[in-house]
Amino acid sequence: MKLELRKISRLAVCNLCLCLGLAGYAQASSLSTSTSSTVTAFDFSADKPEENEKLINNVKVFYNGIADQVAVQFKLSKSSTVSIRVMDALGNEVLSLHNGSLEAGVQNLQFETHQKLTDGFYFVRVSSGSETIVKRISVRN
Repeated sequence: MKLELRKISRLAVCNLCLCLGLAGYAQASSLSTSTSSTVTAFDFSADKPEENEKLINNVKVFYNGIADQVAVQFKLSKSSTVSIRVMDALGNEVLSLHNGSLEAGVQNLQFETHQKLTDGFYFVRVSSGSETIVKRISVRN
């Protein structure tokens, strides 16, 4: 009997949450179709669109074994200081490729590795501000 009451109470709570969510959705959609300029409580991106935007986008990393180069391609939404590092599988830094300011826009960067990367898997970490993107590369000489 006790187990059945728990199931019933859980179902009641779930049903209540679902009804409140649907009511909020219906209210928000009816407000968005009206000519009123009221912002609903659920619309967080309307006030600060630049905070929701990522600083680093479309990161691509390639290793060219013939030229012994690492090519890094990404898009910056605004000018900032960018750090690009090559890490081994244990998280130890093997190479520091770049640490400095870059302008906004698409970045196509190529770095010589000077034969410091032996065969294996490495991780290229692209960081700017509080954002960090990590991509894996495979090195075969």
